[in-house]
Amino acid sequence: MLLEVRANDMMPHMNAIIEYMLVHTTDNDENVAIEACEFWLTIAEITDICKVSLQPYLGRLIPILLKGMRYSDSDIACLKPDVADSNVPDKASEVRPFIVRGKNHMADGTDDDEEDEEFREEVLSDWNLRKCSAAALDVLSNVFHDLLLPVLLPHLKAAFNSSDWLEKESAILALGAVAEGCMDGMSPHLTEILPYLILCLSDTKALVRSITCWTLSRYSSWVVKQSHESYLRPLMSELLKRILDSNKRVQEAACSAFATLEEEACTELVPYLSDILQVLVFAFSKYQAKNLLILYDAIGTLADSVGSCLNNQAYIDLLMPPMLQKWYSLSDDDKNLFPLLECLSSVATALQSGFLPYCEPIFRRCLSLIEQTLHMVKASQMNPEFFTTTPEKDFMIVSLDLLSGLVEGIGANIEPYVSGSNIMSLLFECMQDPLHDVRQSSFALLGDLTKACFQHVEPCVDNFMKVLSQNLNPEFLSVCNNSTWAIGEVSMKLRANMKQYLHLILFRLIENINRPITPKTLLENSAITLGRLGYVCPAEVAPYLNQFIRIWCTSLRNVRDNEEKDSAFRGMCAMISLNPQGVAQEFMFFCDAVASWTEPKDDLKEGFFKVCLKEG
Repeated sequence: MLLEVRANDMMPHMNAIIEYMLVHTTDNDENVAIEACEFWLTIAEITDICKVSLQPYLGRLIPILLKGMRYSDSDIACLKPDVADSNVPDKASEVRPFIVRGKNHMADGTDDDEEDEEFREEVLSDWNLRKCSAAALDVLSNVFHDLLLPVLLPHLKAAFNSSDWLEKESAILALGAVAEGCMDGMSPHLTEILPYLILCLSDTKALVRSITCWTLSRYSSWVVKQSHESYLRPLMSELLKRILDSNKRVQEAACSAFATLEEEACTELVPYLSDILQVLVFAFSKYQAKNLLILYDAIGTLADSVGSCLNNQAYIDLLMPPMLQKWYSLSDDDKNLFPLLECLSSVATALQSGFLPYCEPIFRRCLSLIEQTLHMVKASQMNPEFFTTTPEKDFMIVSLDLLSGLVEGIGANIEPYVSGSNIMSLLFECMQDPLHDVRQSSFALLGDLTKACFQHVEPCVDNFMKVLSQNLNPEFLSVCNNSTWAIGEVSMKLRANMKQYLHLILFRLIENINRPITPKTLLENSAITLGRLGYVCPAEVAPYLNQFIRIWCTSLRNVRDNEEKDSAFRGMCAMISLNPQGVAQEFMFFCDAVASWTEPKDDLKEGFFKVCLKEG
């Protein structure tokens, strides 16, 4: 499109172009209307031009986009929206392939497995005018923000009061589309709109119920900051009912929305855990294959969000039987294991010691899945003529991640299972796999095993460190991130013996932390590991302090207090005491990083005082 490459040249003609596109966004030929509607997506990417050129036309454009978001008669005929189909098995073609996401360690001790929360209408999978119009409103709200609302809100309020359910449904979609861009301006209106939306969760039309679930999820960050009795409790109660809806599309939307609410509410959900778990567990017996994937995600997200609060025998007795029933019912080559294993990883981490009774069979099966996959890969390489497809390495990835969750959850209690297994040799093979995702998950498991039972890792450290040092290429971000983190964990166990490996890793870490446009996660993990290396080998690392001190400080100032940050700052204090000149030019950045602490331990606080007194 010319606008993308010659925007400035088109400015003299922009008014005429906009007029032309306004007309054709309502063209009777949907293909023409979509092409015209995509113009609004394109112009929104050129923010300055969009603000100047389009603002005078918002009063005409917004109603056109709202009209485009309305379901057509052919859409309704295709969707068959009000069928009670929860007992109808899904066709294989209807089940979206599960995307395996390897574990990615964050400097604040969490794992990054963030997922897009865009609204998906599975039956209408093709790009259409409704989707294009909603996307255009979304991007325009991120350009004009609250300036959009004086035009938009009167149309929405009129539609909310309409007897035409299709008009109401499209208005609810529009309200969700502008949530990100107009949150500040919408906030004063939400006290009136949210109760209305919660009522819409019980609408007689399934498409209204499903879109309301999505739109409410877009405002969940606002909900959790308000009175629980007024908003969170009624929203949660109605969403739980919709999770058990008789319509599969509503089930899907409700379960996805609830997962988003879980992420926002976190431990605010603890008082309601019993009610939540009863519904989610009942859904196991009600859901067909496609929605089971979303149910697993909701349970895993709940475990991530409430953490060890889930370690309650009553909750365990509710949750584990249906999950174990699924676990034992699936064969080793069934890809339905993927989402279950990922879910169990989160549950194991949250339950901690509460997961011990279930640990051994799961540990053994994960090792078996890894071993079987490795054997299949070797066999396919030796005799490719016998294999029509490449062996599925996702079985390895999800098994490695579940083992990581087990180790993180039960800690040193994993030792008896590790000691009687071949996990270290399998792990070493996985660490050298050509597939990045396998290596990423392998390094996460290595870091967790190092923390939990280093006595079994130590005999293999020489080989492990060589592989870790070969995986510090930031072009493969998640691999590099987990390798960096694992090196830091190993250093905390090896202590002074870590110096024999510094020549392999130190300069790569310094290079990585100084790279321009390095992602935040890698900056933070590189800073943590450099600090830990300084903690265990201060004399060897301190001479290079001036090469990374400023970026080290700015990278860690926003990391919340935790043990990793603690050890990194102890290392920095040790290095500064040996090489005060290394920090002299950047001392204010160090002071700023120190000020980021909320409650440092007393001896660490004393270390800060000594450094500041000496430098000051």
